[in-house]
Formats: sequence, C-alpha cells, structure tokens
Amino acid sequence: MKLLFRQRLFSWFDSYDIYNETEEPVFTVKGQLSWGHCLHILDQNGLHVGTVRERVMSLLPRFELYEAGDYLGSFRKELTFLRPRFELDFNGWTVQGEVFEWDYRIWDRDGRQVATVSKELFHLTDTYIIDVADPDDALHALMVVLAIDAEKCSRGD
Repeated sequence: MKLLFRQRLFSWFDSYDIYNETEEPVFTVKGQLSWGHCLHILDQNGLHVGTVRERVMSLLPRFELYEAGDYLGSFRKELTFLRPRFELDFNGWTVQGEVFEWDYRIWDRDGRQVATVSKELFHLTDTYIIDVADPDDALHALMVVLAIDAEKCSRGD
C-alpha cells in the first residue's frame, strides 16, 4: 500500500493531506497550538484515529504516539552520526535514514522491512511517499513520518 503525504501550503499550523495510490484521501492531519508539535490524525470520515505529540523536555527528540486516544508508546531519535536512527518502544520497529535524510526504511524486530519512506524533492511543501508492506501498519508508519518531519522542522531543516 502506498500513501502520498503532502503538507498543505497555506496553513497556520502543521496540516497534511494523506492520499492512497489513486489520489483518494485516506487521512487528514491537523496541528494544534501547543508547546512542541501536536498532530491529530483523522480518517477519511473525520474520526480521530491517532495523535503524535512531541515531548519537549528530553535530551534527544521524543514523540508520544496515541491510537484512538490510547497511549501506544514513544518514538525517539537515537544518538548517531551521519545516518539518523529512530526507535519505537511499543512494537519493536527501528527506522534508519540515509545521510541526506530524504529516504528512510522501517524494520520490525525480526529484520523484515515494514515500509520505505521517500521524500520527493522539488515541491513547495514537504511531500513523502510511504510504501507500506502491510496495510494494517499504515497508521503507525504515518505516525513515524509525522514524527520525523516534526523533528526536522524543530531543527529548522
């Protein structure tokens, strides 16, 4: 399953539209005024399905992930050089980025690839392609990309 992740050009807060391969809306992401990033994920019917919230008081970037209001766990950046690396503490996923931080691969604890994430260049806003092996992992993969994008935004990238 492929998801196209596009940031809206004119928005006061972080706002994204997520489409499937046929350009049909799957999710909408709306930012909320808060200290640190707080992103609410809505399905195509407008129902709240998840939240990505930045924990501001931490040494390395960390985000709390919620699915339908229930706390899942956290997504945190590890201290590395050259290649960014992140870890989810609730499902065993590891995220490895490339040097330029445009492409990422998500692996499960058994070493199987869960998804690939590619940033498309030459767009006015952040645009990513998320290729998820199992459609049931789409929401969690989207949360990963939202946290990565928010972390990069916090650094001014």
